[in-house]
Amino acid sequence: MKRFYGIVTLAILCLSVVSLFSFTVNAQQADSWPMFHCNLAHTGYLNAAGPSTNQTLWVFKTSGHVWSSPAVVNGVVYFGSFDHNVYAVNAKDGTKIWSFHTGGNIYSSPAVDGNIVYIGSNDRNIYALNAQNGALVWNYTTGGLAECPPTVSGGIVYAGSNDNNLYALNATNGEQIWNITTGGDVLSSPALSNGIVYFGSYDHKVYALDALSGAEKWNYTTGSVIESSPLVADGNVYIGSYDNQTYALNADTGAFVWKVTTGYDLCVQASPGFANGILYTGGSFDNNVYALDPTTGATKWNYTTGGGIFTAPAIAGNVEYVTSLDNKTYALNAQTGAFLWSYQTSGDIYSSPAVVNGVAYFGSYDGNLYAVGQNAGTNSSSSGIPNVIYYGIVIVVLIVIIAVAVVVLRKGISELLQFSLFI
Repeated sequence: MKRFYGIVTLAILCLSVVSLFSFTVNAQQADSWPMFHCNLAHTGYLNAAGPSTNQTLWVFKTSGHVWSSPAVVNGVVYFGSFDHNVYAVNAKDGTKIWSFHTGGNIYSSPAVDGNIVYIGSNDRNIYALNAQNGALVWNYTTGGLAECPPTVSGGIVYAGSNDNNLYALNATNGEQIWNITTGGDVLSSPALSNGIVYFGSYDHKVYALDALSGAEKWNYTTGSVIESSPLVADGNVYIGSYDNQTYALNADTGAFVWKVTTGYDLCVQASPGFANGILYTGGSFDNNVYALDPTTGATKWNYTTGGGIFTAPAIAGNVEYVTSLDNKTYALNAQTGAFLWSYQTSGDIYSSPAVVNGVAYFGSYDGNLYAVGQNAGTNSSSSGIPNVIYYGIVIVVLIVIIAVAVVVLRKGISELLQFSLFI
């Protein structure tokens, strides 16, 4: 009987080793930014430590402006450029892995799902590319410029076009499942929550559609064009409009909740972010970053940059990262708005940052993609623990588990020998 319990104990210890390795691998893979504004709800929030320094890790030069907001998955950064190319570069050192040439400028931001990269181009096509080598999987031709960042969920690609349509395409082969025609260009990246897809249009409206059928659930009319991408959180949809307002609408019914002025001169193009009970957005031409109460719209704090805010913020841990038309990326305390650091580029920044493994990635009008933050050796795990400490803990725990396993095994063998001698 003791031998039986020894074997069971050993088996449990072995499973613990396997589980620990699995946990370690999962921790490494947990930090990713697979689409515009990080996730389906477009919160822009990652529960991990972001860069605490404005140190340059690397700079990748393209031959055109970089408005595209990068996606970062499995150690690879994907983005587009006005030089008509989609790029995949190594997230650690910025070395080029592959590029794919399209027929037009690329404003769109990529979405990565499985082994496929989805992105639009001003040649009117939505592309699906092999994430490993950039090979074309399929393309779907729309009737206008495909500037809208696609969103992928449940085997369906949702993407807008300047032909006034939002398309739902089969993610595997690119076949159209449904489309809805609005009264204006669709540049707003769709957000998904609870089986509903939300987006805005140049016809001044916010739309909510059934994600599978495209049937309209509701629409709400703002005072002007909508280029901002919606965010879904706490039962509301938050979105900006060129009428200078940021809106909160009930996600189920489209009912008006509140609106607040967060810009002037015909524009709130910024897309909001959400983390820890705070709504973050920007005023396109008033140069301000805003932190708002998501229930009332009341301002918690604001920070004035040197240029307009046209992008979506990234929130990692307790830091908000936001890009500005003053050529800078800012790191601000997410709770107070206190300035932490800024990073200077040589051009306006229309690219929203992606934050993964302690590094912020973003493009600039100067044609570069930047990686800013800690050196790879000092990156943090998903838990926010520096990797050196994190893996040191893992190694110590493994040694203890192995030592216990050896003791149990020897004891079991000893008891077995005694049992044999007794017989």
